[in-house]
Amino acid sequence: MTTHEYTAGATPPPGAPRVRTEPAAVPVPAAAAGKPGRDRYLDLLRSIALVRVVLYHLFGWAWLSVLFPSMGVMFALAGSLMARSLSRPAWSVIRGRVRRLLPPLWAFSAVVLALMFAGGWNPAHDPDTGGGVWGVAEVLNYIVPVGAPPYPAHAGSESGLLESSWAEQSAGPLWYLRAYLWFVVASPLLLWAFRRVPWATLLAPLALTAVIGTGLVTIPGETGNAVTDFAVYGGCWVLGFAHHEGMLVKVPRYLAISGSALVMAFALWWASGHLGSEGWDLNDIPLADALWSFGFVVILLQYSPSWKELPGRLARWDKLVTLSNNRAVTIYLWHNMVIMATVPILDRMYSLPFMDSDRAAAALDATYTLWTFVLVWPLIGLAILAFGWIEDIAAKRGPRLWPNGAKPRGGGPRGGHRAAGAEAPPRGGHRAAGAEAPPGDGHRV
Repeated sequence: MTTHEYTAGATPPPGAPRVRTEPAAVPVPAAAAGKPGRDRYLDLLRSIALVRVVLYHLFGWAWLSVLFPSMGVMFALAGSLMARSLSRPAWSVIRGRVRRLLPPLWAFSAVVLALMFAGGWNPAHDPDTGGGVWGVAEVLNYIVPVGAPPYPAHAGSESGLLESSWAEQSAGPLWYLRAYLWFVVASPLLLWAFRRVPWATLLAPLALTAVIGTGLVTIPGETGNAVTDFAVYGGCWVLGFAHHEGMLVKVPRYLAISGSALVMAFALWWASGHLGSEGWDLNDIPLADALWSFGFVVILLQYSPSWKELPGRLARWDKLVTLSNNRAVTIYLWHNMVIMATVPILDRMYSLPFMDSDRAAAALDATYTLWTFVLVWPLIGLAILAFGWIEDIAAKRGPRLWPNGAKPRGGGPRGGHRAAGAEAPPRGGHRAAGAEAPPGDGHRV
């Protein structure tokens, strides 16, 4: 935040000693005083990332991972916010981040585990979890996501309300929370290292990805997955540090853009020789994902315009951008379950009286995915109404049903532009910009 100096007092007479005076208290206009110091450009990026995540899991288009690498973008935004928050004692910052993350997770886990147990799942007898005491202990990852939470390989039925892979679809997104939690815990050390050896700290995750993400060194099991996630997105997290510390603006733009283009070109070349069953899905190609995300984020942050308001035609999306930032955790946690919920709802349409003809049924078949796309957004809205207020409780503020920044009829702004995940400052301070969304079906998004 830029500080301003104001001249105070009259001009001293010639020859008189100049005395440095403290700036006088200057009244701040009401509109400016109530306006949090948010960067709406970063808010917009976060909203785009969340929408892209929903579209990826809705349509399954692999090329979306190339068009906009959501996870890399969101880790970078979270890293920038974390660096800003670490101007305060590290333990209080980590505690605040964890406090904001866990209650929304607990609400989600309560629903998912209740459905799993109601379906007959017993982690003590599940061979996929190893069973016994260890299998039961792994369930604790639904409470504190230090590892991968277990789930039954098959639950429900193809003909029921919940198809057989619903548990995997629901628990899949929790990998992000695990990675985010470890980044938060490691941030004080990472920021310390970055301020002393910035380039080495920035490039170390890419080097680690080149070792463990290409098969040169293999770490088995969920430990390997966790280390790979940390390496792949560690560069983007540290890029967030670089953005906050002003390192990126010191690099000439032509050099940053041309270097990023080369890195991204290498990422596509590497991906072309390592395509998996999903084709150009970079989420399945760790080195390509790390390099593409890194270069993409550098370009986005190099052109960061630091908007205080969304400009021009983007202003019409202001309320939705504010809402998605304030409810990023809720949207991310529940979006896959919401997508699955569209199926039994749309299937009921075949029972409507005017759907008796083959022509009507064929028309619905042909437009089924389109109707799913239309239906998923109001269902996400219902999830926000049902569970989003938990984010407010976790942030120690009054619960709000629809915090889109709209002004109530009686007066000032309601909900503001403060996003979930932004640390609350000391009284009289300013809100930090940014939110952590945390965004699976077991695939990286």
